[in-house]
Amino acid sequence: MKGTKIFDFGFIAAVVAFIAAAGYVVVQLLQVLHVTVYPLDAILIYAFSLIISLPFLLAILALHYTIPPERQLWSHAALLLALIYATYVILMYSVQLATVIPDSLRDKRQTVLTVTPHSFFWTLDALGYICMGISTLFAALALQKDRRHKWLRIFMLANASTVPLISVAYFYPHYSVIVLYIGSPWAITAPGSMLSLASYFKKQKFEAVNFQPGLH
Repeated sequence: MKGTKIFDFGFIAAVVAFIAAAGYVVVQLLQVLHVTVYPLDAILIYAFSLIISLPFLLAILALHYTIPPERQLWSHAALLLALIYATYVILMYSVQLATVIPDSLRDKRQTVLTVTPHSFFWTLDALGYICMGISTLFAALALQKDRRHKWLRIFMLANASTVPLISVAYFYPHYSVIVLYIGSPWAITAPGSMLSLASYFKKQKFEAVNFQPGLH
């Protein structure tokens, strides 16, 4: 049926992004509880973070194609911000996984590439998640104020609201673990956004299949 492949594509992308985001939250908790240690903790955190990026971008792409033309300015903006987010974090986590961690295990120091508070790659990481939050803001604005989209709008806006928190957590002049935890609501809003987006695609496909002219 015409158009339903978009919903399948978006659903799969959103589910993968949700699983990766949930996985990131779990491994971050394991690190905090000292269940995992370096390099395993860093590998898992960076790997799950990397896996989120492309599926999130593709899910937003699919969302754009489900939005009515008169509201596509917002969804197009969401797509552009998702692309910037993906670019930042793919660069960030690929370098950490492919270069920094292997070199650290060979006792080679990568002072420029290593992620430390207020370093170059620390800033890239921050900019990535700030762009992700702004992307979800535009995605929420693209959705019509419809009861069917209520939870998706709520989670998208909630994720967007973490942008100031993330900014403080990353850019506050004096680093501390407590300051870093200011951005922790993202652990709920990001997976929630992806799960809600997967549900959106599923509902949209159901409506497209069951309410097409000539099927009744």
